Amino acid sequence: MKGALSGIRVLDLSRILAGPWATQMLADFGAEVIKIERPGCGDDTRSWGPPYIKDSAGNDTEDAAYFHATNRGKRSVAVDITQPEGQAIIRELAKKCDVVVENFKVDGLAKYGLDYASLSAINPALVYCSITGFGQTGPYRARAGYDFMIQAMGGLMSVTGESDGMPMKTGVALADVMTGLYACNAIQAALIHRMQTGAGQHIDLSLLDVQVATLANQGMNYLASGKAPGRLGNAHPNIVPYQAFATADGHIILAVGNDSQFIKFCAIAGCNELAGNPLYSSNRERVKHRDQLVPIITQLMQQHSSDWWLQALSDQGVPCGPINTLDQVFDDPQVQHREMQLELPRSQGGSAPSIANPIKFSSTPIEYQGAAPGLGQDSRTLLQALLQLPDDNWDELKANGVLE
Repeated sequence: MKGALSGIRVLDLSRILAGPWATQMLADFGAEVIKIERPGCGDDTRSWGPPYIKDSAGNDTEDAAYFHATNRGKRSVAVDITQPEGQAIIRELAKKCDVVVENFKVDGLAKYGLDYASLSAINPALVYCSITGFGQTGPYRARAGYDFMIQAMGGLMSVTGESDGMPMKTGVALADVMTGLYACNAIQAALIHRMQTGAGQHIDLSLLDVQVATLANQGMNYLASGKAPGRLGNAHPNIVPYQAFATADGHIILAVGNDSQFIKFCAIAGCNELAGNPLYSSNRERVKHRDQLVPIITQLMQQHSSDWWLQALSDQGVPCGPINTLDQVFDDPQVQHREMQLELPRSQGGSAPSIANPIKFSSTPIEYQGAAPGLGQDSRTLLQALLQLPDDNWDELKANGVLE
């Protein structure tokens, strides 16, 4: 069965994380994604290890696990876009593509004639997505932007970490990942618009904009109150009790989301008087009196083991969960049932582990085309098929370092 985006061809000029995350999802949905890489070294993340993917003999390959996290299902063409012949190849490919994704600095591709204005002139139906740190306009437009600094500038670090500790970034490059998700959504919306009008368009996507947009309730808390929220560690700014608690032998998450769940928790913990106390009987009051209530719950939680609490709370429908390490995550029966871990074939032989796309389509299920490609593995076959590149031209361009 064909994927939802079958027939869509994407020219992927992006590297690192945000852009490749978007194009990997498009590939998961059935699009043909042509990843353009630099001859010799390819995407920077190919070397961002260890760890590296193992070959069939159990030895390290040259491709880092990081690269494989964002590039499955793509075809790799190694082209030097700094050379005129390489630029000409990209322009010819752009004529035959529906989408271009790039994350060069603002105006970085204009000098090669590969910017939106240049490519849309030869393919007016092209959907062209530019991902930058700060966007195509504004006083910071020329600055480079990286996830870590964007988490800081965009406010995420100000609400992450313990109240008496230093601001912290998340354990995953979340600004990049979220930008990739926004890019994928925007591209599909633009493709629908093109179906209706025949016209492509330019998508200007900024990591900083995305970080501000995804402040979600914390951003709205500030706009509604005029008070900048601070760091609460594992606690929630709007719900109590909703945080990590120490038990007799570890830690668990207690996530009481409403007043009826709080009543159930109190019954399990043997403290029904808390539920009847007007200081704690509603979430509004529990948030207001957080500093009095949380120490009481902290003492109660330490009276039993993590397993005891998880079983007792789950039996009564009180949301809770363990704090899993990654080995425990992939051993979890629910994660395994949902088939969130994959083994994908590598073009060089053997297979590579992968984390599945979480979307379950009923009519157009995701069909994985394989693991991340080897550098330039599709250069010759794809360029000959799409551009009818003769063998003698291929040999000359390869000898001159334009292609690999």
